[in-house]
Amino acid sequence: MSKEFFEKYRYKLKTKAELLATVGSYPRQKKIILCHGVFDVVHPGHIRHLAYAKTKADILVVSITADRHIKKGIYRPHIPEGLRALNLAAFEMVDYVIIDEEAKPLSNLASIQPDYFAKGFEYTSSDLPKATQEEADIVEGYGGVMIFTPGDVVYSSTKILNLALPQLQIEKLLLLMENCNISFSSLRQDLDKFKNYHVHVVGDTIVDTYTRTSFIGGQTKTPTFSVLYQGKDNYIGAAGIVSQHLRATGARVTFSTVLGDDHLKDFVIEGLKDSGIELDVIIDPTRPTTNKNVVISEGYRLLKIDTLDNRPISEAILENLIQSVKQTSADSVAFCDFRHGIFSRINAPLLTEAIPSNVFSVADSQVASRWGNITEFKRFDLITPNERESRFALADQDSNIGTLAGLLSERAENKNLILKLGERGIFCSTKDPTATIDHFSIDSFASSIIDAVGSGDALLAYATLSMLATGSLVIAGILGSMAAACECEMDGNIPVQLENVLAKIDAVEKLTNYSSNKD
Repeated sequence: MSKEFFEKYRYKLKTKAELLATVGSYPRQKKIILCHGVFDVVHPGHIRHLAYAKTKADILVVSITADRHIKKGIYRPHIPEGLRALNLAAFEMVDYVIIDEEAKPLSNLASIQPDYFAKGFEYTSSDLPKATQEEADIVEGYGGVMIFTPGDVVYSSTKILNLALPQLQIEKLLLLMENCNISFSSLRQDLDKFKNYHVHVVGDTIVDTYTRTSFIGGQTKTPTFSVLYQGKDNYIGAAGIVSQHLRATGARVTFSTVLGDDHLKDFVIEGLKDSGIELDVIIDPTRPTTNKNVVISEGYRLLKIDTLDNRPISEAILENLIQSVKQTSADSVAFCDFRHGIFSRINAPLLTEAIPSNVFSVADSQVASRWGNITEFKRFDLITPNERESRFALADQDSNIGTLAGLLSERAENKNLILKLGERGIFCSTKDPTATIDHFSIDSFASSIIDAVGSGDALLAYATLSMLATGSLVIAGILGSMAAACECEMDGNIPVQLENVLAKIDAVEKLTNYSSNKD
């Protein structure tokens, strides 16, 4: 797919007003037939339906259900509405395509008044389902005719998608970039702006320990694994690695955290200082520095040993952090909540109130096996929870992703949302009235998964700086996703450098063979 593809068929995409201006009102000289559906995957049954419909009228109009009204599955639609519309426009027999902004086609039928409204052969003119009867009442009310197209094989988009998902990562990305006037060249230029900003990170620090072993065997008398110790690697994680990701771009970073009085505290402070991060570290001798030690054997994670104290920080430490946030000189404050003491149901609102009004606010709450809630961070400019955290916060395991994102944004009152979906990528939504698009999805850019730990932290860092540099959630989603992919492709929690993301941009551009006169 290329820019030429978009330009060749975009003329067929119409709003309802544009369509009426083109074809005129009912009754009209040239007969119109309207087909309506989701068309998530266009299969042979759809083609037979459309081809038959075209034989009955001069003009074939296809209307598709907008993304936000599709409830057939948690991750549906697989193909976003803009690409679904273009896919249909590419068929010679289709004259125009419109995206129906309503849950049902009733409003479009009443406004457009097509001469014929075509339904699939699984419906009949007698004993109509309630929804189809509502459509028939409107069509027949102004003098139109319902047509039921014949067929002999039933195809299901849902069943096809359950067999294997189409690989449309690049096509979805290109359509998004085209609609928002973004090029690969402009993405590189945006990365170069990151060094101009200052971010103040506040949150829990975790030392991630990888104890590497080789498997010897199991005991015969007890169900115990036996492994041979080979070595150990420590990595700065949680809010600490977010700070390192930010600093790796050239941005100025201030980091406020709480550590125990132990040897891991020294490891963290030395590593962060070496990265050039300005430290605001509070030492609490009553708790250990949080450590998560995973025992790995031949690529398998056998066991995780946690050393931690999750009780809330003292009032004195909390007041220290509040003053640090109030007095910040940063362009953005990022709260990284891993529920290891700094943030709690009581602390989160107090720390939030301390953020200066002119500072871009970001929050991420990673609950894992603990109790936490992203909706405790109210009215933030950007939040970046994952799907599990969002469902946990809303006590909602059933809603599809679009509905889930809407409910979360309503509860948290946030301006921008990046909902992390693991290997499925991200779903983003914004309340910015000036945005070109208010919701979209981006598939993962990871070419291989070596170690996914910390990928969300990389996304948070690069998305935050993207929002500061451009104000565009689309750019934040793209660059954040690319940074997350880079982290997935490295062993251990390692800061993602600008050159890593630049290389990822190059790799994706090569896959697309994308050229634009905007470059």
